[in-house]
Amino acid sequence: MAFAITGSASLLAESIHSVADSGNEALLLIGRKRARREETQEHQFGYGAERYVYAFIVAVVLFVVGAVFSVYEGVSRIMHPEQVVSPVVAFAVLIVAVGLEALSFRTAIGESNRARGRASWRAFIRRAKAPELPAVLLEDFAALTGLGFALIALILTTLTGDDRWDGAGSVAIGILLGGVAVVFAAEMKSLLIGESASPDVQRAIVMAIEGGPEIERVIHLRTLHVGPESLLVTAKVAVRPGDVARTIVAGIDAAESRNRSAVPIAGMIFLEPDLYDPARADVTDPAVRAVHHARRKPDKA
Repeated sequence: MAFAITGSASLLAESIHSVADSGNEALLLIGRKRARREETQEHQFGYGAERYVYAFIVAVVLFVVGAVFSVYEGVSRIMHPEQVVSPVVAFAVLIVAVGLEALSFRTAIGESNRARGRASWRAFIRRAKAPELPAVLLEDFAALTGLGFALIALILTTLTGDDRWDGAGSVAIGILLGGVAVVFAAEMKSLLIGESASPDVQRAIVMAIEGGPEIERVIHLRTLHVGPESLLVTAKVAVRPGDVARTIVAGIDAAESRNRSAVPIAGMIFLEPDLYDPARADVTDPAVRAVHHARRKPDKA
């Protein structure tokens, strides 16, 4: 409505961005709902990763609908300027929008703080396994910054009488949205390919497996997030040479039980018994190495 009144390219870019944001929120909700479906014979690990698929679509929509359109419209207005009318209406709409978006961004920051703990914002966005919070956080940041660009562009247009500043504001908004879309797409690509559990979670898994007398040690460990709340754990574990099959099976069952208690999202655990041979051990496994190194420290004191 404000664009129809003023004819501002910057307002049009923010309007398109708002429409894209609304569609993106709907996509994230659809992905979250579909990810809760039970596993099938065709998808035996479930549908948890579908949240990553829909989040990647969000990045594509943000880039194509928001960034490309805004840059195109801005360049068009720079080459063929059109007068911005009723700038008071544009300023009023932008100021109200900035206030509302700031409240939304504050809420997103508050919710994200609960999940990120002491991690930096960059680390939180990089390591978060659930895509919804980073998506909302990045979109709110882009929306608030984009509104700032639009406001500056309209101020310059009004003060100088040069309507090309309005087009420049639209280009700046498009570049901003493109950057956010690329960052978010890169993170979702990493999750779609498959990310392991965080180092802290991996160490907790090793400690849980080795927390009973049945397992001598973890030889190597591999984890994979098949969804934000579903973790696949595979490990080769060392058992005592003289144990019989019944003892080994009972020991593995006990280790799996401890693992699920320590890491509730570890819904799929596969432990392979073996005999420990230092020559064949995976000395590069950081989680196993960290736990064993921590245990050796008191002995050296």
